[in-house]
Amino acid sequence: MSETFFDRLPLSRTAVDRDAAGRDVPGALEAAWADPATRVLVLGRRKALLADDPGRLRLGLLPPAEVPDPQLVLYLGRTLEVSEDGPAGTIVLAALVDDATADAIAADDSRWADLRTQGATLDARDAGLFTEALGLANWHGTHGHSPRTGLPTVAGRSGWVRYPEGHEEESSGEHVFPRTDPAVIVGVVDARERLLLASNVAWPEDRYSVVAGFVEPGESFEAAVVREVWEETRVPVASTEYLGSQPWPFPASVMIGFLARTAPHAAPEPEADGIEIREARFFEREELAEAAAAGRIRLPGRTSIARAIIEHWYGGELQGDW
Repeated sequence: MSETFFDRLPLSRTAVDRDAAGRDVPGALEAAWADPATRVLVLGRRKALLADDPGRLRLGLLPPAEVPDPQLVLYLGRTLEVSEDGPAGTIVLAALVDDATADAIAADDSRWADLRTQGATLDARDAGLFTEALGLANWHGTHGHSPRTGLPTVAGRSGWVRYPEGHEEESSGEHVFPRTDPAVIVGVVDARERLLLASNVAWPEDRYSVVAGFVEPGESFEAAVVREVWEETRVPVASTEYLGSQPWPFPASVMIGFLARTAPHAAPEPEADGIEIREARFFEREELAEAAAAGRIRLPGRTSIARAIIEHWYGGELQGDW
């Protein structure tokens, strides 16, 4: 079976039922925590605990009794398949722990996974759980106060809502729900089939990626593509093609991927804005492959949708990584 673009998106994979109905049942989180069959994804320093398994990289899901003093517990859902961690239907929670507790559970840093760099190595279930847990944890970390009233908030509904104490009823209008910031990311191809790559001023000079930017209020994804490419590189876009999307919880984005074609009147070479972008240029396929293999250019990591877009244009896997 041929590989699709979606197959290239590690953090879009999942093998978990988020069980929205189950998590909304009053007391569901407490009941799950009291059940020894429940399994817990432990997050410490925004990293996830790995199993002590030299055979493969997988999450170390623990019984609740083995996770002392969690700062926050979140309901992630139920597994869809049998695994080393239990039968299909096993409830999985996430527990955020402080640095001291994380060290007590596993002091070896190699036992803790970084989603940005290791997400592509995890299987679909673990990648989906880790992405969900980290996105929720980051949201809780920035919503300790209501954006509407400024009052301190507490977690409710198994970790899927926050509200000021005393305002548990949704009819109060004080509930705050998790938010995701949409951003477009686009591979721009010119009439010669060259791909536009840019180097951000915040990166080392040898790092390049495709153009990306947040969607502004009142703007469609397609309009955001045209605007972002023009603002950063002065390249006019004539057409856009949706490729796919991937969550990117660093801290709270979903990346909407496109392939775009330059307008017929486009200048032969781009012009970097000098503010966000240090350099922008078009690459031919052989040119980029040779530069990446030789280490002269570093491409986005394999967990990112940026890498998927670049390799989609190239037609195969490229060497080199951030």
